[in-house]
Amino acid sequence: MNIVRTDASLSSAPPRPILDRLDHQIIFDSIADGIVAVSLDYQLLYMNRAAKELLGCGERIEIFGRPCRDMVRTHACLGGCVLRRTIERGEPLANFETVLRTQAGTEIPVSLSTALIRNESGEAIGGVEIFRDISLIKELSARPNGRAETHGIVSKNSRMAQILGVLPQIAQTRSTVLISGESGTGKELIAEALHRHSPRKGRPLVKVNCAALSEGLIESELFGHVRGAFTGAIADKSGRFELADGGTLFLDEAGEIPPKTQAKLLRVLESGEFERVGDSRRIKADVRLIAATNKDLARAVETGEFRKDLFYRLNVVPIHLPPLRERRDDIPLLIRHFVSRFQETHPAKINNISPEAMKFLLNYDYPGNIRELQNVIEHAFACCEGNTILPEDLPLTIYHPNASIIDMALREADPFRSLERELIKRVLDQSGWNIIPTAKRLGMSRSTLWRRMRELGIDRLGRP
Repeated sequence: MNIVRTDASLSSAPPRPILDRLDHQIIFDSIADGIVAVSLDYQLLYMNRAAKELLGCGERIEIFGRPCRDMVRTHACLGGCVLRRTIERGEPLANFETVLRTQAGTEIPVSLSTALIRNESGEAIGGVEIFRDISLIKELSARPNGRAETHGIVSKNSRMAQILGVLPQIAQTRSTVLISGESGTGKELIAEALHRHSPRKGRPLVKVNCAALSEGLIESELFGHVRGAFTGAIADKSGRFELADGGTLFLDEAGEIPPKTQAKLLRVLESGEFERVGDSRRIKADVRLIAATNKDLARAVETGEFRKDLFYRLNVVPIHLPPLRERRDDIPLLIRHFVSRFQETHPAKINNISPEAMKFLLNYDYPGNIRELQNVIEHAFACCEGNTILPEDLPLTIYHPNASIIDMALREADPFRSLERELIKRVLDQSGWNIIPTAKRLGMSRSTLWRRMRELGIDRLGRP
């Protein structure tokens, strides 16, 4: 296995391989796995940045020419040098699990692979060890009970810590809160945490997804109606404001509220009173309002899509949640969280993720954020046939992240059908499977979307 090629002229001991060239330096330093190269007499030739970080070596420590055993020690060394076996017998090692001891004495579980380094003539001139940190995988196998959770939200990210740190203080007030962020970032969880830590926690938390309601229904849902107010109103009905009296009302996707309802909502926020549809009697409601949106409402105000006065009423305490791609340090925690959750409900005994699958999971950008990550883990549990999740158990968008929808469709017998199915499924995933915003974005009616979903075999459980 030719991991690194060197010029024949560089084969004198100790050889300085081509690794010293800047282009190779940049390439190898960008790799997440630790790479250590040694000469035939086991003198260190090279370490990439990941290896130095794993071992705890400072950038200023000179490693060239030092004995390998002085810097690199694993439990495998106790039974005989695995790299010696590769160099002397030509036997490479692949994904051997052992424990790496750092310069500070800390022990890290790693997956170890070895290979020969040959020159252009095919002569062995050294060996290479590749270390992959598998501590997270070991944590998953152990199914720890402890989670990095604050207010029920899994995170260790510094930006999230600032937000979570002020939630109890915000919760104690009556002020309206506007939570913004992309779909799937956890806006509803923040709303639940605010209610749970508020003086209103013993009263209802009523949720309304404004994007899931048509313009003709949203006013009736929010404020209620009386019998005969419109066709189909066969009895009086209380609205969500009445149901939330004394508690909290959470308006999700508030940016989708139509203009007529925006005006009525503004009056409720100003006076605390409203009328049911078809009635002139005023009803008082003591409600703390929390709104959430994936839109830029300030921009929507500029374009005339959203009332400026209502925006200011909602935006008393703004909270913006960063997308998952900007809090990548939370991805391992969330993977562990969702694996643990599905382990409790899934019949198969899945307790591991292969290093290759973990690499795909950690490197993906998750445009659908936490909701998409949850769906990815659920997909893997559904597809996994053994007890270890492999790359092929992941959705194609993760396993082949550079593959476009067209690339994936061309692999199918009916590419046009596959293309439409994948497009609809992706928009559904991004909208949290809300039909109204999905239909709007795809430029079709809700009935047409439902029909195409049935014809293409798209459902929430199957998710082709």
